[in-house]
Amino acid sequence: MQPVISITNLKKTYDSGFEALKGVSLSIVRGEIFALLGPNGAGKTTLIGAVCGLVNPTEGTILVDGHDAVRDYRRARTKIGLVPQEIPREGFETVWATVNFSRGLFGKPNDHAYVERILRQLSLWDKRNERLIALSGGMKRRVMIAKALSHEPPVLFLDEPTAGVDVELRKDMWSLVHELRASGVTIILTTHYIEEAEEMADRIGIINGGRILLVEEKDALMRRLGTKQLTLHLHEPLTHVPSALADLGLTLSAGGMDLVFTYDARDSGIGIADLLQRLNQQGIEFRDLRSSESSLEEIFVNLLRTEL
Repeated sequence: MQPVISITNLKKTYDSGFEALKGVSLSIVRGEIFALLGPNGAGKTTLIGAVCGLVNPTEGTILVDGHDAVRDYRRARTKIGLVPQEIPREGFETVWATVNFSRGLFGKPNDHAYVERILRQLSLWDKRNERLIALSGGMKRRVMIAKALSHEPPVLFLDEPTAGVDVELRKDMWSLVHELRASGVTIILTTHYIEEAEEMADRIGIINGGRILLVEEKDALMRRLGTKQLTLHLHEPLTHVPSALADLGLTLSAGGMDLVFTYDARDSGIGIADLLQRLNQQGIEFRDLRSSESSLEEIFVNLLRTEL
């Protein structure tokens, strides 16, 4: 499938000599939800800024829907809606006027029905005549999203969109994201709430130190790098793992009442039958068992530890 965003060997070095981006190459497929994850200072915001025309790259190319983001900035920028991290502290225009004005900046004709639909989706309709300065932080965040969508862009960047917002807004936002994705809009998000990326994203990209560590489909990533655990709740506590079971890497928890078996998620059936047989041979009985898998957050943290 033809990418809607294509980034090749992108570099950014600031006047201080700091290299924020070190040869980033990345393709975003049209209509997907792509989550860009990384610690603070990894290069996420610089990368988004370069694609959106807010940061001048030192080297490399960026194509947005076929338009060069540097040489053909205006056309490229019309394809993008951006919700930045910062929440505006002032603003004396009304919500309605702000969103309509933003639409006009991109040369779009008035479309009151479209603006009304966006405001209703973001629970802003009742606030349409209020001035921005009078709104709460969560409501201002909603207005920023409405502004980003005002010119009907095919690509939407959400840079930490739910940081510090209430649960209601978070639910509204992800409901809207699903609707936009269903209509063909490409969503690129950064978030510190990795469980959101785990639930929402089709693909995951991890960036650290200005370099892309990996890009992979979320499900494939979790299968490839995840682990599974089988926890057996015992009839009687153990003081130690029998030496005859030492090769299985078992651990004890809950005061010796839980025996934990950790194994590679790529081999979902590995060793379980053998484990149960050997436990029986050792006279170890259990009352219950439960299984669990690595979360995306655990995989993310482990990758960064390996990188460091």
